[in-house]
Amino acid sequence: MDFVHVQVLFFVSIVSGERSDTRLLLTRNAVSRERHSEEYCAMYDICGAREDGKVLNCPYGSPSVKPDDLLSQKIQSLCPTITGNVCCSEAQFDTLRSQVQQAIPFLVGCPACLRNFLNLFCELTCSPHQSTFINVTTTAKVKGNLTVSGIDFYASDAFGEGLYESCKDVKFGTMNTRALNFIGAGAQNFTDAWTVVDDDFGLEAFAGSTEILEDYVFLGSLSRSFLEWYAFIGRRAALDVPGSPYAMTFKPTAPESSGMKPMNVSTYSCGDISLGCSCGDCPQSPVCANTAPPPHHEGGSCAVRIGSLKASYHPAKCVDFALTILYILLISMFLGWGLFHRKRERNQTSRMNPLSDIKGSGEVIRKKDENLPAQMVEDSPQTGSRVQLSIVQGYMSKFYRSYGTWVARNPILVLSLSLAVILLLCVGLIRFKVETRPEKLWVGPGSKVAEEKRFFDTHLAPFYRIEQLILATVPDARAQKLPSIVTEDNIKLLFEVEKKVDGIRANYSGSMVSLTDICMKPLDKDCATQSVLQYFQMDPQNLENYGGVEHVNYCLQHYTSADTCRSAFKAPLDPSTSLGGFSGNNYSEASAFIVTYPVNNVIDKEGNETDKAVAWEKAFIQLVKNELLPMVQSKNLTLSFSSESSIEEELKRESTADVITILISYLVMFAYISLTLGDTPHLSSFYISSKVLLGLSGVMLVMLSVLGSVGFFSAIGVKSTLIIIEVIPFLVLAVGVDNMCILVHAVKRQPLELPLEGRISNALVEVGPSITLASLSEVLAFAAGSFIPMPACRVFSMFAALAVLLDFLLQVTAFVALIVFDFLRAEDKRVDCIPCMKISSSYADTPKGIGGRRPGLLARYMREIHAPILSLWGVKIAVISIFAAFTLACIALTTRVEPGLEQQIVLPRDSYLQGYFNNVSEYLRIGPPLYFVVKNYNYSSESSHTNQLCSISQCGSKSLLNEIARASLTPESTYIAMPAASWLDDFLVWISPEAFGCCRKFTNGSYCPPDDQFPCCSSDTGSCGLGGVCKDCTTCFRHSDLNNDRPSTSQFKEKLPLFLNALPSADCAKGGHGAYTSSIDLQGYENGVIQASSFRTYHTPLNKQIDYVNSMRAAREFSSRVSDSLKMEIFPYSVFYMFFEQYLDIWRTALINLAIAIGAVFVVCLVITCSLWNSAIILMVLAMIVVDLMGVMAILNIQLNAVSVVNLVMSVGIGVEFCVHITHAFSVSCGDRDQRVRDALGTMGASVLSGITLTKLVGVIVLCFSRTEVFVVYYFQMYLALVLLGFLHGLVFLPVVLSMFGPPSRCKLVEKQEDRLSVSLRP
Repeated sequence: MDFVHVQVLFFVSIVSGERSDTRLLLTRNAVSRERHSEEYCAMYDICGAREDGKVLNCPYGSPSVKPDDLLSQKIQSLCPTITGNVCCSEAQFDTLRSQVQQAIPFLVGCPACLRNFLNLFCELTCSPHQSTFINVTTTAKVKGNLTVSGIDFYASDAFGEGLYESCKDVKFGTMNTRALNFIGAGAQNFTDAWTVVDDDFGLEAFAGSTEILEDYVFLGSLSRSFLEWYAFIGRRAALDVPGSPYAMTFKPTAPESSGMKPMNVSTYSCGDISLGCSCGDCPQSPVCANTAPPPHHEGGSCAVRIGSLKASYHPAKCVDFALTILYILLISMFLGWGLFHRKRERNQTSRMNPLSDIKGSGEVIRKKDENLPAQMVEDSPQTGSRVQLSIVQGYMSKFYRSYGTWVARNPILVLSLSLAVILLLCVGLIRFKVETRPEKLWVGPGSKVAEEKRFFDTHLAPFYRIEQLILATVPDARAQKLPSIVTEDNIKLLFEVEKKVDGIRANYSGSMVSLTDICMKPLDKDCATQSVLQYFQMDPQNLENYGGVEHVNYCLQHYTSADTCRSAFKAPLDPSTSLGGFSGNNYSEASAFIVTYPVNNVIDKEGNETDKAVAWEKAFIQLVKNELLPMVQSKNLTLSFSSESSIEEELKRESTADVITILISYLVMFAYISLTLGDTPHLSSFYISSKVLLGLSGVMLVMLSVLGSVGFFSAIGVKSTLIIIEVIPFLVLAVGVDNMCILVHAVKRQPLELPLEGRISNALVEVGPSITLASLSEVLAFAAGSFIPMPACRVFSMFAALAVLLDFLLQVTAFVALIVFDFLRAEDKRVDCIPCMKISSSYADTPKGIGGRRPGLLARYMREIHAPILSLWGVKIAVISIFAAFTLACIALTTRVEPGLEQQIVLPRDSYLQGYFNNVSEYLRIGPPLYFVVKNYNYSSESSHTNQLCSISQCGSKSLLNEIARASLTPESTYIAMPAASWLDDFLVWISPEAFGCCRKFTNGSYCPPDDQFPCCSSDTGSCGLGGVCKDCTTCFRHSDLNNDRPSTSQFKEKLPLFLNALPSADCAKGGHGAYTSSIDLQGYENGVIQASSFRTYHTPLNKQIDYVNSMRAAREFSSRVSDSLKMEIFPYSVFYMFFEQYLDIWRTALINLAIAIGAVFVVCLVITCSLWNSAIILMVLAMIVVDLMGVMAILNIQLNAVSVVNLVMSVGIGVEFCVHITHAFSVSCGDRDQRVRDALGTMGASVLSGITLTKLVGVIVLCFSRTEVFVVYYFQMYLALVLLGFLHGLVFLPVVLSMFGPPSRCKLVEKQEDRLSVSLRP
């Protein structure tokens, strides 16, 4: 849009002139007093013009004249304070009128400001008392005529202060900036007030004498801002440069001897009710006094001061302090109970010593065979004890006894049936698809942000695609800061870069695609490229013509006002969008060029982005890598870059970057599984006793269970995700390996005297219930997660639940059958991996033959070292104290876990986007665009919606736009950087009668464009003025046509399309074409309701993931509050909301998911064991594992996101494996608690340690060599922490808790019957 600097100082002509050295000095004679008196003019009429066409007044003083009635009416319409005689001719007034109309659209939203602004120039031009406050100080001859070249303008402090105060906060909506930036923002500080005058006049024309210095010293207490503005508009501009045609020096007081006095026209306050401005344009208005933004307080902050001295002040969070107190109380109570219990136990032992032999005899009977499985005791009367199982466990034991015998007798049938079922499920893989679209992964179908994005894209326009380059200087070792990038050489380099980018031709379906084919064009002609080269209209020839780097520095300060600084697409370019690495407004110190190419983002019905843009983006990235990067680096600069499709392309590369690492991890786990399943290796018999083939078969079953799960869901149309592909195999392998080890070790523990089917049956009776309990707990824990709204977590839970269920079923069917085959192979002395090869060996005849019952190394460690150490009283106290302290500390640390997922972590370490994201955080000084979308805006006269939305005069103090402006005053809490650009405000100004250069009509009623546009201004002849075809055009409406300055329903309906098609220009900068083309949905608007419209602002710079989350939360809270207040439907929208909505409720999602998972485990344990005591202990340990893992996340700075939530849920499933088997073995063991703990660790501890801890450990360690940070952080670090925490809690803390607080044994002493060793195999 063509925002041209407003020529606040008048009069256009075509004559050239020369400067005169004449200076009109005031004298003390009567003539002087006559010249400076009321009803006398200091200047009158036009006597010439400069070479650039700016008109110059005649310096001849004369009495004021009486205008004719027509001229008087014209003057009254613009300058109501001037009555009677005037000091301006009709030509002067027409020039005044044509020039101030350029400023009116900027200020008409605040009538008080507009009135004060017009009064300043009306008094200067036409006041009948002009000579009393205007003194012509210098003149110049132009074509033989004497013209004014310098004046002193005496204006009172009260007027200047009043004028500035009424206008200082008035906004220009389209640019989200102050209107004064357009009509007088040249001076940036008080020093500028002394240096802004044209060099031809030096400081003489501004100051003139030491009296002025004294005047400005006196003004030290006044606001310097309006003085700067005075200095700006008083500057004598060079040729073709915006500004005054002659120098004006504003002075607060006149010399007493001159007979002059400062102009002191009354000013209107912007808070004046009769000329009221909006709260956004006048925050100090009385109607806005009660709507000031509340002071920002850190929500939920709480601290405790420890220490009385200032030097020892250490603020601590209340939760930390509370947990510390709680820990002290709990430990004190625990130690007190421990001492009391220990003392009472010793007393009881001394009193009951005679009975020790009876107790001992029971133990001897139980210890007759320590390695005998506990479940066998039920049918082994020679042990002297019986296990009283729960009803469910009893039925399960009977089932597994019969089932185990049947499987052992029919292994081929079982293996064939199980493989047939799983392979049938795998057929669904032919419909396998991977979901990669973020909106489908992180946002549910009923999600609020998904609905809002769909609404925004459908009714307004899809957010544009962004292609970006960041060129930055290299740090200077000698300097403290980065060198400035704004140099002549760097600008020339940027032109070379731009030339290559413009030359890109991408091949799309045989046609060549260039940037101009796909770029966003606000005015349908030039691309809206955001680059400092726009200050040269993207034309390298203008680099020399405009003055090179000096022109850039000039435009950085005058980008809103200078005509030569406008962009090729006719809009001012905010330096903060094209420069980076500066502080405040010190743009010249910028250390980076930021070049952004907005590209149209057309979305088709399938939701796919345009292939043309993607093809160009690929060519763009290739060009940068091959040509631009070396070229920029050769100039000792850095270059980072990105395209809209870069992240997706790099994620695809990332998904294949670690395939080898993952495969190595699986191979390492497989190798360890094969080793741990076998017997203690002996060189002579290793090829028979090893279990490589069995381990490989077990791993294949795990893979088949995963494939079966994926196949089933693919068959019913559920797409997979990368998380499923990467995580679920690890999860199922961890669970499956544990079950495999437990089953194989249980079979190996059986007496060799039993037949194989008896050993298989007894092994299933021994471990079947605990495997079932653990597996069902895991299945329900994962299945419960399928009810959460986040698709990525929901789909993962579904796939994982079915995979674990299938793995369990394959373990108790196919794998048991494979165990039968493997033991038959070993007994038949056939070689592992080559079962068709049979050799002779004496190994089977040894007492420790195949399937021998000699405990392994880990089992002996657990029984002989681990368990005895944990049975020591001091160790128990230490374990409880340490684990409790760590858990409470982790609760405190959990509050420090932040939601989010840093982009750098997800991408490969060698990705070019790594440097790009770092530079974005370092250099960008403006945040993402933020749109507040209003649904169903009723613009009819009967509705109050218009005043509830707008922010100009007559608008509500709590309107949407006023609230946005108010929120931008506290960006640290609202994350709103500036007031919103308002199409509604600009439209209301555009149709306002005061903006007489905007909405106009011909005599036939058709639309008449501004005077500087076709057909009023012919591009061929260059003829623009008041006498063309548009000379009879009048404003669309008079005040009497409007109702309180608001259009009627029909007027609104008629003029809105014209406004949206109106091109902005110097005469009317409020045209809506380009700026608001996609801000309004005109479909169906004829009914009086606009279905969708948006108001654009910007977020503050967002550098961290938590900033994105908090900014989205703040925007939603703001829009919710305003919607409730206005009773309108309003929602915020930004392009990144789609990716970050998940984090608004990520804590809630995680906690609910974990609570459901742990609760499901508790219910299953309670139903199967019928023991509230056991179930409560398992629940406590699982909760501790999860809490401790979250504490470790805080220590390692791991953020909370979908991946970590999945890992936390998985920790429940893996934690069950650590807890259930040990607890079940403890429950069915006989003896006191310490003895039962020893038996449980001896039978199940080794399987848990080898089957899940060490197996998972060796597989996880390989992941630390991953090329992708996400694997290192979320898989290596979190998995390693999970395995270690599971081991410590399951094999250290849980045994101690059971030995101190465990439930009573289910073993019951019975009469010793006849000695027999065989075990009943009855079903």
